[in-house]
Amino acid sequence: MPADDEGYTGPATLVVAGQEFDVEVDLRGHFQPIDGYYRWYGRIARDERLHELAGGRKQPAEIRTPDGFASGELSDPDPWGRYRLLGVSTPPFAVATALAE
Repeated sequence: MPADDEGYTGPATLVVAGQEFDVEVDLRGHFQPIDGYYRWYGRIARDERLHELAGGRKQPAEIRTPDGFASGELSDPDPWGRYRLLGVSTPPFAVATALAE
C-alpha cells in the first residue's frame, strides 16, 4: 500500500436496510486537501445474500470493523459481484493522527 494511503483488509459487518452481513472487505482512504475531507472507499467480497437484497442498486450502509464503524454508500457491483463502498469523514478503520505514525 502506498505510504499516503491507509486502510483495512479483513472481516467486517455490513448493515444494509436493517440487515447485517458478515463480509470481507478491502478498504482504503486518504485525506483530500482540496476540500478538507477524509475519503474512504473499497470493495466488499461477493456475497449472494447482499446481492439479493441490494439488487445492484445504490444503498445507504454502515460498515463495522474491529477498529470502528462508519456510514457510507453501497454502490453498483463490479462484474464479479463485489459491491463498492464509499464514505466521507471518519473511516471505519484506524488512521495515523500524527506525522510520526
